Amino acid sequence: MNVFGIAGHSGMGKTTLLERLIPLLTARGRVVSLVKHSHKVIEVDRPGKDSYRLREAGCQEVLLLGEGRWALMHELRGAEEPPLPYLLGRLQHCDLVLIEGFKQGDFPKLEVWRPSQGREMLWPHWPGIAAIASDAPRPAQVPPTLPWLDLHDAAALADFVLAHARPPAA
Repeated sequence: MNVFGIAGHSGMGKTTLLERLIPLLTARGRVVSLVKHSHKVIEVDRPGKDSYRLREAGCQEVLLLGEGRWALMHELRGAEEPPLPYLLGRLQHCDLVLIEGFKQGDFPKLEVWRPSQGREMLWPHWPGIAAIASDAPRPAQVPPTLPWLDLHDAAALADFVLAHARPPAA
């Protein structure tokens, strides 16, 4: 299993990029999984559904199996968020895990940066930024040694991801 991150501020287009990358990576024969970290409270089931009612009743984990998919929900109930290696250990075998979020993690990342969104780059303040994908020219403060990739060239971005993904740190 290799990992590679997609990082950037909210609204930069990380999920849109992932939607374009994943089909290209799977078409190249890779089994791809994803870990997404959000700072928001997430809900994957709805009020009134059995899974919601049983989770709210106090279950620590609820595993749903239905036609075509299964899902495991785990309630933290005030506990700290588990570290990325713990979460990676819960995934079934795959070739590549794409990670959205976990900006502080020690793994290679592609920063998605669109200056039109009015936010500063994460680079050079966050670890692991291996390249920047943007819809704008390289700013003067970004050294030529840091790869600057076209955000709209999904095939080149997929090449970069495969070339720079690596096994997760212990």
